[in-house]
Amino acid sequence: MKIRVTVTIADQDYTLVGSEDVEYVEKIAAHVDERLREVTQGGRVSLANGAVLTAVNIADEYFKELEAAENLRRQLKEYLDEATKTKLELSEAKRRIFQLENEKHAPGGKNAQK
Repeated sequence: MKIRVTVTIADQDYTLVGSEDVEYVEKIAAHVDERLREVTQGGRVSLANGAVLTAVNIADEYFKELEAAENLRRQLKEYLDEATKTKLELSEAKRRIFQLENEKHAPGGKNAQK
């Protein structure tokens, strides 16, 4: 369901239409507004140039976060692979212990009681 949310960014109202909930859209708009104000504070940069610089800064953050997420995925995969290997080793060790115990108690086994 599409929703319409009016938000204020750099003292200008924008009506955004989307499927996200109102709180989320307002949070995103507040983030953009905060970042834009940081870039344009002191009047050194026009609003248009500030908007471009803000977009570049947010895109930079986005791509760095994507890279960090990919590194975490890669690390998680390595941990899962290692856990799978360890699980197989444990299974093999349990099988070997079971085999040795059976040999120990079997008639004619190495440690069979006479």
